[in-house]
Amino acid sequence: MSRTIRRKHLLAGLATAGVLGVGIAAPTIAFAADSPTPAPSGNTAPAPGVQADRQGEFAEALAKELGVPTDKVTAALEKVREQHRPADRPARPSAADRQAALKERLDQAVKDGKLTQEQADAITKAVEAGVFPGAGGHRGPGAPHGEGTPGK
Repeated sequence: MSRTIRRKHLLAGLATAGVLGVGIAAPTIAFAADSPTPAPSGNTAPAPGVQADRQGEFAEALAKELGVPTDKVTAALEKVREQHRPADRPARPSAADRQAALKERLDQAVKDGKLTQEQADAITKAVEAGVFPGAGGHRGPGAPHGEGTPGK
């Protein structure tokens, strides 16, 4: 008789464990299926040309709405940006300055034997094509090329 009771307890315990397992797993799976796929992290800023186009379109639309010349609106927007720039934050270097700095770094890497000239040329071409995120492959706020990355 004690053997029958043990078997009943074992079966009851297994059934309870199965019900609890399904009761926990089903909502977890349903919740995971309903949640949207997170966007990739990192800077998803538009390429410099795209951003300039958007700013130009914005200035044109604003000029049309206000009934003033586009160049006047563009100049006013630049003036406001400069006035609201934090004093301790330097102005962003121009695209030409960033390209020159990249070329210097790549030339140095080739000279040091870290890259071949073909690799440096491929990097330059990829940057010009907008393959890297953000302006010139910028990794995000406060982390210029190579800085702020663990192990660098």
